[in-house]
Amino acid sequence: MIACYCRVSTDDQSLERQIDATTEYAQTRLGAALSDIEVYRDRSTGTDTARRGYRELMNNVDAGTIDAVVVNSVSRISRSIRDLDRTAERVADGRAELHILAEGLTMRPDDNDPYQKALFRLLGVFAELEAEMVQQRTREGIAARQREENYHHGRPPLGFQKEDGRLLEGENYDHVVTVLDMVQKEEISKRQAARELGTSRPTVDRALKRTDLYGL
Repeated sequence: MIACYCRVSTDDQSLERQIDATTEYAQTRLGAALSDIEVYRDRSTGTDTARRGYRELMNNVDAGTIDAVVVNSVSRISRSIRDLDRTAERVADGRAELHILAEGLTMRPDDNDPYQKALFRLLGVFAELEAEMVQQRTREGIAARQREENYHHGRPPLGFQKEDGRLLEGENYDHVVTVLDMVQKEEISKRQAARELGTSRPTVDRALKRTDLYGL
């Protein structure tokens, strides 16, 4: 049984591209029939692995019913080196292979290739470092903006709230960052972003002019 795991960040993103890529790989490279392929999917903006599709997949891996796990990229299965290590270890313990298409990596249970292992960990380190750098740029941008008079009056920017004249990240801040990043990458339109965030297109436009607030 081949497991294809696919994840997107918002409802406006399509899973189809990942599903097509992973299932095609399972058939052409692993020789699997369609009846031998199970697709696990998630829609989540979280940075951890507490996702229903992921949990179901890993439970089946733990049970030993999966021969190989296929994902489109490292960022789809995990966003930190800790979670990446945990996932790889569980897949190996379940005697399954892990295939990561974008990075061209294959991890096998008894594979002792030091190059593959080092590259695998390095990719996770870079992913985690990038996330930390984005957070740091965001904090620095917020601190700089808080010193400006115009943030002591009027409504706070999208994804923020104000408290005693200070800008604070709102409950939906992470979701706002994800959606704005998708707009910049032309994965969704501004109109779709406004609908996803429950706001107006002009508000999205204003937010995109203040990318330092969102670490973009």
